[in-house]
Amino acid sequence: MDISTLSFLHHVFKEVQHKQDWKTALDTLFVSLRDSFVFDNVVIYLEDPRAKSLDIAYARAMGRGKAAEADAAWGERVASDVLSSKKMVMKEPRRGSHEQNRMTQPHLLGMPLSIASKVSGALVFVRFGGPEYSDLHFQIASLQAFWAAALIERRELQEARAELDSVQRQMRLQDDFVSTISHELRTPLGFIKGYSTSLLRQDTKWDDATQREFLNIIDEEADRLTRLIEDMLESARLQSKTLQFKFSPVRIDALVRDVATRVNTHHPELKIEFHLETLPPVLGDGVRLSQVFENLFSNAIKYAPGSRLTIGTKSLGKRVRLSFADKGEGIPEDFLPFLFERFYRVPGERTVTGTGLGLYICKQIVMAHHGKIWVESELDVGTTFFIELPADPTL
Repeated sequence: MDISTLSFLHHVFKEVQHKQDWKTALDTLFVSLRDSFVFDNVVIYLEDPRAKSLDIAYARAMGRGKAAEADAAWGERVASDVLSSKKMVMKEPRRGSHEQNRMTQPHLLGMPLSIASKVSGALVFVRFGGPEYSDLHFQIASLQAFWAAALIERRELQEARAELDSVQRQMRLQDDFVSTISHELRTPLGFIKGYSTSLLRQDTKWDDATQREFLNIIDEEADRLTRLIEDMLESARLQSKTLQFKFSPVRIDALVRDVATRVNTHHPELKIEFHLETLPPVLGDGVRLSQVFENLFSNAIKYAPGSRLTIGTKSLGKRVRLSFADKGEGIPEDFLPFLFERFYRVPGERTVTGTGLGLYICKQIVMAHHGKIWVESELDVGTTFFIELPADPTL
């Protein structure tokens, strides 16, 4: 092998290694080496140990095989033989065949893929009409198989690492949740116990106004405790997909006004501005959607106190969009991707009560309506939550 060939291979493998996406890396590998090893189709089969079957993980038609029948074009039988024998397998047309149609004369070459020290896949090359594979072709195919296996193994490691990071983050969030929920439960229970004990004291007489004040506090804290328990139960039902929904045509613009009126009754200091278009109905559960809106109102009250809340609606043909925009402090960009995760709370906001369940519940409810919810925020400018839902196709 001369220096120019080594230099070329070094350049190709360096390019492959630097590609972040494994399929893009495979494209680079096969396209770059095709001048030295011509093939029409290339496909990677991976073994599914649970289903005991072969799945296509990657396939690309680069020549005459683009319109070929699947069985001839992709060499599944060759892949099965490779997995059985753990060795290279070659299938060529019968010698002496006078068939003029190249597409009926596939030359197939299957190379084993060793992933994590185990042959669990096959790389299959298909060439229609020859020429026959040579020793040089076997060497180039072996190099490509080595790199294909390495790229797949790298992908699996990246996925495993991402899954581990996700599990660790969830464990941290659950630890935080246990700490938070303990505090959240103790606080209303402490108020209820304290004021009820005061009312029951035999050595003290309370006037009517004081008794009513104490009872109002007990009532409010009992409601707070009830909401907390309901959020926990609802979160569990949503996660297990056991929460029931009752769908019917709903006018979102009217529903959000109704919720805003109820919220203003308890929070008259909240200034709400509407920019509402008349929207087509959506097929939804009005009670659950009201719950989403109430949560977004609650977030604005807690995290953007004193800010005006602007609510907008817009018709997008087959979809409708709602927006809830405040002029609060905003949320750092690094935290935005995690806001809708279960138990997540933005770091540094310990002074604001909450369990990290509200936005998770919102997202699950919106997803159950085949919609989506997302957030955009800018520090010192404000935060906007968006909801998109499909319009009712029957109306």
